[in-house]
Amino acid sequence: QVQVVESGGGLVQPGGSLRLSCAASGSIFRVFAMGWYRQAPGKQRELVTTISSGGGTNYADSVKGRFTISRDNANNTVYLQMNSLKAEDTATYYCNAVLVAGTGPLTGYWGQGTQVTVSS
Repeated sequence: QVQVVESGGGLVQPGGSLRLSCAASGSIFRVFAMGWYRQAPGKQRELVTTISSGGGTNYADSVKGRFTISRDNANNTVYLQMNSLKAEDTATYYCNAVLVAGTGPLTGYWGQGTQVTVSS
């Protein structure tokens, strides 16, 4: 079994910062990529940022220059440093891990989400 767990969400003021963490655990053979997605009420889930096991990154235009994804491959963990937060960043943030569990196929696993609210 594989579990993906996010943490670090909360309430912050506009312009503030927050750091999210995501850890994948279980019978993991290899993690190939991990990423962050977010979903606001009434909207579709959107990609925020991804990082490969080799360190390649991808950012949505809306967060580029403000958010930074980093990784700890040894612990199957990624972080999302969010700076200069805006009200429109308010959403539930979900972590996704693309990995092979045991000898199974390459599969994406979702976490349960962590709420980020940016408000005065």
